[in-house]
Amino acid sequence: MGISVGLVGLGSFGSAFAELFNAHPLVDRVALCDRVPDRVAEFARRESFRKKLRPADTFRSLDDLLKTDVDAIVIITQHWLHTKQAVQALEAGKHVYSAVPLMCVPDGDEILEWCDRLVSTVTRTGLRYMYGETTCYRPQTMFCRRKAREGAFGHFVYAEGEYFHDVDHGLRQVRDNRMGTVAGQEHMAELVARYGRCINAAPMHYPTHSTAGPIWVMNAHMTKVCAWGQPARVHLDYFEEGHLANETAFFLMSNGATCRISEWREIGFPGREIFRLYGTHGSFEHDTWYDKKTGTKLTVPEMRDPLPDEVLKAFVTVSGESKAYGGHGGSHACLVHEFVDAVANDRTPAVTAWDAVRFTAAGVMAHKSAMKDGQVLDVPDWGDAPV
Repeated sequence: MGISVGLVGLGSFGSAFAELFNAHPLVDRVALCDRVPDRVAEFARRESFRKKLRPADTFRSLDDLLKTDVDAIVIITQHWLHTKQAVQALEAGKHVYSAVPLMCVPDGDEILEWCDRLVSTVTRTGLRYMYGETTCYRPQTMFCRRKAREGAFGHFVYAEGEYFHDVDHGLRQVRDNRMGTVAGQEHMAELVARYGRCINAAPMHYPTHSTAGPIWVMNAHMTKVCAWGQPARVHLDYFEEGHLANETAFFLMSNGATCRISEWREIGFPGREIFRLYGTHGSFEHDTWYDKKTGTKLTVPEMRDPLPDEVLKAFVTVSGESKAYGGHGGSHACLVHEFVDAVANDRTPAVTAWDAVRFTAAGVMAHKSAMKDGQVLDVPDWGDAPV
C-alpha cells in the first residue's frame, strides 16, 4: 500500500524534488503547496502529475495542507522556516521530511532551542522525521559507511570536513532570490525588528554539509570545540563589516577522534564540499581508499549503494538515465526513496532528528567559540535515536 505526500515549497530547490516524489512507486497521491500560485499551477499542468495530483490538492498555505489527510509532509521552504514548519506538521499528525538546515538565523541559542524542541516533538508524537542532508547520500559517504560497518577503518584517528563556497559563486544570487519572496520580505522585517538591521547568520550556523560526513560515517558526535574566524574583508555588503566570513573549528569526538571543520565564504577557490577520514587500519580521501600499503581509486558506481530496480526505473522515466539520481552528488533520489520507504514500511528513517541536531549543534558551538577567541566549549547532545 502506498502513501500520500504533501510538498511545501516549489522554488528552485523544491522543484528538483517534486518529480522524484511524484514518480516514486510507493507514492499514490501528491499534494502541492506554495505561496506563489504559478509554481503550483506549473506542476499541475504536467502530464506526469495527472495521475497522482488531485485538483483539490493544491494549496497556498501550510495551514490548509495540514488539514488534509495526507500521510507525510515534505518541507523545502526557506531555511529559517524548516524546523518551525516541521514541528507544526508533526503536531498535526504528519510524518515529516525536512530540507537542511534545521534553522539558519543569527541567534545560536534560538537554533539550539529548536533542536531541543524538534527532538522532544518527534519523541512525543512517535512520528517519522527525516533530515534531508545530502552529504549522507553522496556515494563517498555510502562507501565509507560500509567500510566503517566492516571495521575496515580500525579505530578512527582524525577527520576533516569542509564547505568552501565563496559568496560570489552563487550565494549572493541565492540570498537575493530568497529575500525577494514574500517570505523573505517577512524575514527581513523580523530581523530588523530583532537586531536593528538585516544580517546574515554565521557560516557555522549552516554547517551540515561539512559536519555530516564525519559524524555520519563514524557514528560519533562532537563533544568539545575550539574555533576561530576571519572577519569579512571582501563581501562587506553581504556580511557587514566585522562579521565572520570564514570559520574553522577543531573538535574532540565521542569516539576519541579529532576533527577539523571549515566553513569558508570568502575564498579564491571554485568551491568544495568534501570530507576525509583516517583510521588505524584504513583511510579515505579524494575518492580513494587506502590501507597500509596501497591506495585504490574508486568510481561512483563502486561507492554508491544502488536504488531498488523499480525505483530507479521510475526515476529514469522522469529524469533520464544520466540524471536519475539527481543533484548534490546524486543524493536527491536516495533521500526521496529513504523517506518514502521508511514511512510506507513504518520504520525509522536513516537520518533522524537526533542526527540532525548533532550536525547542527556542532556548528552553533563552533561559532560561539570563535566569538570567544577560541575558548573550548562543550557541544550539547541529545543522545541516540530510539531503536
